[in-house]
Amino acid sequence: MFVRIGGSRTDASILHADLDAFFASVEQRDNPRLQGRPVIVGGGVVLAASYEAKAMGVKTAMGGRQARALCPDAEVVEPRFSAYTRASKDVFEVFRDTTPLVEGLSIDEAFLDVGGLRRVAGSPAEVAARLRARVLDQVGLKITVGVARTKFLAKVASGVAKPDGLLVVEPDREFDFLHPLPVQRLWGVGPKTTAKLHALGITTVGQVAALDEATLLTALGGASGRQLNALAHNRDPRIVQVGKRRGSIGSQHAMGRGRHTMAEIDATVISLVERVTGRMRKAGREGRTVVLRLRFDDFTRASRSRTLARATSRTPIVLEAVRDLVAVAMPLIRDRGGLTLLGIAVGNLDDDSGQLELPFTDAASPTRAAALDRAMDGVREKFGSASLTRGVLLGRDPGVSMPGLPD
Repeated sequence: MFVRIGGSRTDASILHADLDAFFASVEQRDNPRLQGRPVIVGGGVVLAASYEAKAMGVKTAMGGRQARALCPDAEVVEPRFSAYTRASKDVFEVFRDTTPLVEGLSIDEAFLDVGGLRRVAGSPAEVAARLRARVLDQVGLKITVGVARTKFLAKVASGVAKPDGLLVVEPDREFDFLHPLPVQRLWGVGPKTTAKLHALGITTVGQVAALDEATLLTALGGASGRQLNALAHNRDPRIVQVGKRRGSIGSQHAMGRGRHTMAEIDATVISLVERVTGRMRKAGREGRTVVLRLRFDDFTRASRSRTLARATSRTPIVLEAVRDLVAVAMPLIRDRGGLTLLGIAVGNLDDDSGQLELPFTDAASPTRAAALDRAMDGVREKFGSASLTRGVLLGRDPGVSMPGLPD
């Protein structure tokens, strides 16, 4: 599929490339019996669904029982993260062979700047078409590409073009494309913001653009109002950044439906904190902002955060902060009934400075605690993540660790 919005101008040169139903597509690629059939990756919780399954109402993060009820003919397969990681590396090799200006967003999507390739490789639309053909030919996967003048609009274009599409938005027709779209296409517009905008009678991006900024600030608050005003006018000055390190490191665990005891929640917190802080230390990163994310039985979400006095990657410090956040959120958890997902992340990351904390000589000093963290990391690195664990986690499902870009 190829769709061009606009005329002959070709200075839209930012590509957003996004693999289609990535995990499920890898399963269909590797098992011919699954091709053309509805595929669900993950039994307890849906990690990914093929477009055949999505057509039946199956969504990512949906409970497995509900997904199978919606799509009883689906093939349910266990995730193979090593296969997904290999496929991602192969796709990113194609990206980097196309242009050196590649900014990875996740394991299955990236921004590419092809503005300097016109003389050697043709227009951005032609580069994008060849990119899609190469990914299909060399990796065996379908990929959708949006092409536009800004990163924001390129990502919107790829979302509209899915699946297996290419959509070019020329600069002279940007608003013809953007303004008729529903407000949910704007970054940061979730269910709550959508409800606020609908209450004002605003359903399209064009209606957001027609509002003065002061009205948006009053309705949505300062940061959100300014962002939506800028995006509705396609103001996005960000460039494609090569080698950009992630701003946060996190992990999440699907809890399953129903109520959970405090002991179960705390065990999940411990497991997640150890996983995240271990990744931070391996990457040489420290962070100051600890975030707790929750999803409930009705698919609503909530988050709580705390900023620490100084950056750290130490497990006990992050664990204490997350436990405090859980305690604050417990009334909400009880009111909402079931807790279906719990996630944590540490943001405001810096490189590990190695600076020692006072006091230096206390028997329980930070340096000794940090040495313990490093010793435990070494054991797990050598003998596997399950070789050393806390007693409270014995016999518990640690959950899946989703593959991602390097930390």
